[in-house]
Amino acid sequence: MTRTRLYRVRAAAGIAKLALQQIEDELTGEIGAQELAEVPRELHHEDHRQDGVFCSLAQLLTVAAQAAGRIEPDHDGEMSCPLHEATALVTENAGLQTYYATRALDPQGEDV
Repeated sequence: MTRTRLYRVRAAAGIAKLALQQIEDELTGEIGAQELAEVPRELHHEDHRQDGVFCSLAQLLTVAAQAAGRIEPDHDGEMSCPLHEATALVTENAGLQTYYATRALDPQGEDV
C-alpha cells in the first residue's frame, strides 16, 4: 500500500470514527425508547439494508477479503476467510441483534 493510499484510508477511518462519536454523544442525554430505537434502525435499515451502515461495513470487509484472496500465496483462505467471517458476523449477527433491539424498544416504529 502506498503512503498516499494509507493516508487516505486513515483519513476516511478517522472521519467515520468522528461521525460515530457524534452519534454516541447524542445518546448520552435523556432519550426515550422510540427515539433510541431510531438510532440502530438508521444503522441497520431492515427494509433497505444496502442503505445501512452495517451493509457498508460488510461490503468493505468483503472487498478486503477479495483483495486478501488475490494475494494469498497458497490460495488456502488463511488471509481471506477471517475477513469473510467478519462480514458474516456484521450482516447476520449484528444486524439481526440490532433488529431485535429496535423491535423491543419500539415495536410499532416500523410502521412509521
